Parts: sequence; structure tokens; C-alpha cells
Amino acid sequence: MHRLWFGALALLFVGGTELRAETLIERGDYLVNSVMGCGNCHTPRDKGVQVMERHLSGGFQTFSEPWFVVKGANLTPDRDTGIGAWSDNDIKRALTHGARPNGTPLAEVMPSAFYKILTPRDLDAIVAYLRTVAPIRNEVQTPNYKSEPPPSDYPLAATNLTDKDLSDPKKRGLYLATLAHCMACHARTSAEQAADYKNTFGKGGRAFKGPWGETVAANITSHPTAGLGAWTDAELKRALVEGVSRDGRKLKPPMIDHVGYYKKWNDQDIGALMAWVRTIPPLP
Repeated sequence: MHRLWFGALALLFVGGTELRAETLIERGDYLVNSVMGCGNCHTPRDKGVQVMERHLSGGFQTFSEPWFVVKGANLTPDRDTGIGAWSDNDIKRALTHGARPNGTPLAEVMPSAFYKILTPRDLDAIVAYLRTVAPIRNEVQTPNYKSEPPPSDYPLAATNLTDKDLSDPKKRGLYLATLAHCMACHARTSAEQAADYKNTFGKGGRAFKGPWGETVAANITSHPTAGLGAWTDAELKRALVEGVSRDGRKLKPPMIDHVGYYKKWNDQDIGALMAWVRTIPPLP
């Protein structure tokens, strides 16, 4: 009875402060549909708006890079066009090692290099949630691999964090920022260059072109003028959850697309993310 009581109590304090039990499916739902923002690449859109009736059935945009041309895959349990025939271990391998069941590597745009940080429980939670998604038949175009991409290892993803570690705001922020793969954009200076997690960590500079014009990934280091060093917590939070910059500008794609996910983060996690961002060393 004592063991059962302590086990139940542990579920009430996920990350140290949550006051309600959270099932694996609920945790997976939160990770997939807020922190990791999977629908941003894996859900079709109509006039820029995600078609939730076809949630996770395959992305609308084509990722064309020097090394590959791909679209976001069908993540629903459809056995023919989705991942319905994949085992739990197949899904986990794709998430953390970037490989299909047959060993074919996934394109680097799938942030598997970041997902290595996932705790065993969170990996189980993601699988449990994906099993509950409605199966949708939607055959996504076959990936076209043009050349071998540069290594995309993300060193911080090798950090082994425990549930106890996640009660520390900065460590929790590191974990969440890694799952949100912030540095996939903010450590890359151009579309032609791979991310450099040693020399341009947080520096930004990569340009994105689309119907909105051109936007550039911001410098999110603690630099006082080029980065976020002079921003208040309120200004940073507003940018994350409202999509409004410090000077009042409305953010544009691709960052504005992620704002819809940050809005779903709980306050504890937003606070932890900001605490970690403050630790990024300044770069001009």
C-alpha cells in the first residue's frame, strides 16, 4: 500500500510542481502538439491553416535543401501510408536515431539529433499518444536524397536528465528547448550551411523566403544589442506566446508558426525555457 501511495503521489508532481496526475497519453499529447510542434511539418494546411481533420497525416510544404527534397511524413497509424505497421521500437528509433524500420535514414529536417535527449518515459508517452491518432490514408511523396548531408549531431541532446533534474528550471529549459529544436534555425547562418553548434550557437542569420517576403532567424544569445540580453522576461514571453517582438512588430513565418505551439505550453515550461535562453553565451 505504501508503494502504491508513493507511486500515485509521484504522478501528481510531474517536474516538481504539477498538481494533477498525467497519463502517458496526456503527456505524449502535450509533447507532440505543443513542445515538439510536430504538426507544423506533419499536418496539411489550407491557405496556411492546419487542417486538423487530417492531423499528422503528412505535411504540405516541401523542404528543398542542398542535400534532399522531402515532405513531412504521415504519422498516423494507417498501415499502408503511415506508421501503423511500425513497432514501438521502430517509432523510438526514428525519433532518436533518425532511421526508418528498414534502416533508411530520415532527412536532417527531422530533428532526431535533438530528440536523443528524450527521457524513457517521454519516449513511451509519444508512442502511446501516436497510437491514439486516427489513421488517415495519405501517401506522401518519396524523399529524394541528393547527397550526404553534413553531420547533424546536437551535443546537448546527449545530456542524460532524470525526472529530478527536470525540477531545476534551467535544466528543464535545456530539455524543452532541445525538444522544441530551437537551434535547428537559430544556430544556422544560411540555407547552404549546416548548423554550427559550437561557433554560431544561437546567433541566427538563416534567411527564410516565402509569400510573406524574407525573414531571418534572430540572434537569441544574451548579447545586449544583437541578441536578447536587454529584453525583459515579459518581452520575451510576449514574443513566444503572442508573436510580438520587443518593438511591437508582429513576427512572421517561420517563427509565427511556432507561436501557436508556445501558447499551449504551461507557465512552468515557458518560464523554464526563458531561464535557459538567458544562459546562452553572447554572440554579436
